[in-house]
Amino acid sequence: MPTANILNLFDQTIFYGSITIDNGRITRINRLGNERAGEPYILPGFVDAHVHIESSLLTPPQFARLAVVHGTVATVSDPHEIGNVLGVKGVHYMIEEGKRVPFKFMFGAPSCVPATTFEMAGATIDVQDVRELLALKEIGYLAEMMNFPGVLNQDADVLAKIALAKAFNKPVDGHAPGLMGDDAQRYIDAGISTDHECFTYEEGLDKAKRGMQILIREGSAARNFEALIPLLAEFPKQIMFCSDDKHPDTLAEGHINQLVVRALEKGHSVWNVLRAACLNPVLHYRLPVGLLREGDPADYIVVDNLASFRVQQTVINGEVVAENGQSNMPDLRSEPVNHFNCSPKTTEDFAVMAIPNVTHIRVIEALDGQLITNELHLEPRIENNQLVPDIERDMLKLVVVNRYQDAPPAIAFIRNFGLKHGAIASSVGHDSHNITAVGCDDESICQAINLVIEAQGGLSAWSRGHGAGSKEQDVDGPIADPAPHTPHPMLLPLPVAGLMTDEDGYDVAARYTTLDQFAKQELGSTLAAPFMTLSFMALLVIPDLKLSDQGLFDGKTFSFVPLQIVK
Repeated sequence: MPTANILNLFDQTIFYGSITIDNGRITRINRLGNERAGEPYILPGFVDAHVHIESSLLTPPQFARLAVVHGTVATVSDPHEIGNVLGVKGVHYMIEEGKRVPFKFMFGAPSCVPATTFEMAGATIDVQDVRELLALKEIGYLAEMMNFPGVLNQDADVLAKIALAKAFNKPVDGHAPGLMGDDAQRYIDAGISTDHECFTYEEGLDKAKRGMQILIREGSAARNFEALIPLLAEFPKQIMFCSDDKHPDTLAEGHINQLVVRALEKGHSVWNVLRAACLNPVLHYRLPVGLLREGDPADYIVVDNLASFRVQQTVINGEVVAENGQSNMPDLRSEPVNHFNCSPKTTEDFAVMAIPNVTHIRVIEALDGQLITNELHLEPRIENNQLVPDIERDMLKLVVVNRYQDAPPAIAFIRNFGLKHGAIASSVGHDSHNITAVGCDDESICQAINLVIEAQGGLSAWSRGHGAGSKEQDVDGPIADPAPHTPHPMLLPLPVAGLMTDEDGYDVAARYTTLDQFAKQELGSTLAAPFMTLSFMALLVIPDLKLSDQGLFDGKTFSFVPLQIVK
């Protein structure tokens, strides 16, 4: 019978008491007196209101092992990453894997697979598939409706999916970056109730005033907490916290608990903060998560105080799943599923011939901490009648390779990655998850991509003449001292759909950190999370300029544009 200071988020009171638990449920909450100084606090567990589990590079059981340490008891999870690779089969894989551990995953029915018709995905999830998924008790909502032009233009399939969610009485998640004013109102009026894509205070305020639930996102790539947290004071019933995409290294360090502490440090009421972190997601999505009421599932956390929020215990259905920084979740292996069907490439595949009289090229400008990009028009560097990277101007080559069939690669140029030599590549490439690579020369790009192809999925780095050994290194420890003129291949295999691994989550976090540091320290990347940023350079639904496996794409006009410009 746990005894501590207990928080009631409904009447916003704190009292000293104990909790009686029977068969995983709270049968009685005993009030023993007023709040006692120096005693720990019991409160509902944290909920990540929007996350793609696949972005952690971990299977659901491994994700849960790391998350519970930080007080997370549940997630609202959109499985559209694996859905783009394997379709409905991938969604069922996530559901069944999630059932293997005592953690509360609520999955959604992916609404936009493929995300657009301008790229090659591994599968399609159509209206009938959505109907069958929404009928499942494990599917709690229609996942983010990224096709906001389809909503505004009343696309028949888009409206049919939204209508199905309404028929099943399940909420519809939104995804409408930059949408404001009358267009935002029309989007909301279609039945869409949330958005996690706001990246300015003005946008969040506009949507919140229209009644939308605003999910404040702080992940490994997109970080909007600082811009949006002022909304919490005015709209406490409409704000939730989410990570969206979080790599294993940052998940090992913290989760929603970090946002709680940061919000408190900015002077926000503990009740408003905990409402966003614990209460609002459960109420909005009708999650089967306890909120410290008699009759509720015994889901709660114990923290040392209401300032640092150091998690001493995490309890789900009455079971202590984490204690004092240690996870009690089982370390489970999974049966890999995958869809990978392309052949190794040659260096010649990545040559780009200059057209006559070319004066400028379109260049993607990556923005650290953002998913949006800018479109630049810059003078190209031309050697032997080929467009080549210009390292001094930080203008590198970006490549997308279709992983589902053999096809010529799509090639563009990008700024702000900061690589000085070598290349990195990844089979995590939102949303179709083709292979995306960025590098300083064609040989390095080719080698990095072929590492991923040969492994049938993974993250790779290739250092041309600046690494630590000629044999491929499966990332498992610190980087060795560099040996000049010796190629250095590094690989983190992702055998599950080319997106995830079932290896121990803490080991994966350490190996990812090694690879991430290699990309920064050895190759020179200046980005906070180069692999995460790379994974969004093919996400066509977020403007301005992106690259699909079929070519350079303008996210504002939703059309392909040429790489080379003659002025």
